[in-house]
Amino acid sequence: MKSLDKILAEKLLQISAIKLQPDMPFTWASGWNSPIYTDNRKTLSYPELRSFIKVELCRLIMEQFPKPDAIAGVATGAIAMGALVADTMGLPYVYVRSTPKDHGLENLIEGNLKPGQKVVVIEDLISTGSSSLKAVEAIRAAGCEVVGMAAMFTYEFPVAVEAFKKANVQLCTLSRYNALLEAALETDYIREKDLDTLREWRRDPSVWSPAGKEN
Repeated sequence: MKSLDKILAEKLLQISAIKLQPDMPFTWASGWNSPIYTDNRKTLSYPELRSFIKVELCRLIMEQFPKPDAIAGVATGAIAMGALVADTMGLPYVYVRSTPKDHGLENLIEGNLKPGQKVVVIEDLISTGSSSLKAVEAIRAAGCEVVGMAAMFTYEFPVAVEAFKKANVQLCTLSRYNALLEAALETDYIREKDLDTLREWRRDPSVWSPAGKEN
């Protein structure tokens, strides 16, 4: 019986929400070379998959962070999924901007949070953890307690693991990078010889470059 993390990884590969190209790496906005590109917002266009992820996130929250008072999505990738989770669980919902709005009330958090509320944060993708933890800081600054974060997928970067530990935030995810590699190999999406390249990238993505290419 396949594990949840591998099942979801397969589904994300099937709809090209995640693409693996060890031989033709992508260039991220940060300038990093990367053999993987992820856009989990594509899941919103597939009703069955969208529902699957929503249900599994709700289950994860009920198991790991019982009885939260509110759900918060991180802009922009997790706004829609966060709203779906909150609606399913019958909880208040807000989303956190990456930067304050530049007009009107200049909100950083859209929606109403009450000081003292216990909040679960929803994220679509965990990379370095920087933007995700900025959302946590904003919620804490509003006087609320972040009881944890639930995300669709994580690259499992060591820097992110350390950042979440330092920020004292429990992170739970539906799928992860190592499960993705296993699923990709089992479905012939990648070849055995690609594994070393893909694992090497994850160890230190900021300095990784494809074979034959200088940084």
